[in-house]
Amino acid sequence: MKFSSTDIEGLFLCELEAFSDERGFFARAFCSKEFSDKATDFKVSQINLSGNVNRGTLRGLHYQAAPLPDPKVVRCIRGAVWDVVVDLRQGSPSYLKWFGTELTADNRKAFLIPGGCAHGFLTLEDNSELLYLMGADFVPELARGQRWDDPAFAILWPGKPVVISERDATYPDYVAP
Repeated sequence: MKFSSTDIEGLFLCELEAFSDERGFFARAFCSKEFSDKATDFKVSQINLSGNVNRGTLRGLHYQAAPLPDPKVVRCIRGAVWDVVVDLRQGSPSYLKWFGTELTADNRKAFLIPGGCAHGFLTLEDNSELLYLMGADFVPELARGQRWDDPAFAILWPGKPVVISERDATYPDYVAP
C-alpha cells in the first residue's frame, strides 16, 4: 500500500498497489503491520458498512470522545463520496483544520483517520456504500458530532446536502473544550 500524508497530522490517504494481469487485478486492502506503522497499534475491532440510497446524502461530522476515540479506515466500495476529516485534537499542529478528497469505488482510495478527528461525507452518486474498519468499539455515550457547515471549520463541500438526518443538521457550533 502507498500512504500519502495530508495537512492533518496522522491522517493518511491510502492507495492500493495493484498487481494486474489478463484476469484483472489483485491488491492488499489492509495489512495490520502497515497500518500499525502509521497509526500506533491500530487493531480492527469492528467492521461497519454505510449504505446511502441518494446522491447528496450527508453523514457527519461524527467522532467518538475520549477516553475511547475511534481511529478508522474508511473506503468507498460502491459509488462515490466527498469525504472530509476535521482535526478536533487540542494540541495537534493541525487542530481545527480539515482535509477532503473524493473516495470512489473506481479510485479505490481510503483514509486512515486518527482518533480524535471528526469524519463526514457527501455522496456524489446514488447507491454509494462505505466500508469502515474501526479501531475502537462503539460506545454510544461517547458518540459526538459537529455540524457539517460549522463556520469554525469552513469546509468547502462540493454541494449542499439533499438528504441529512435531523441530528446531523442540528449539531451546535463547535466550542473548544
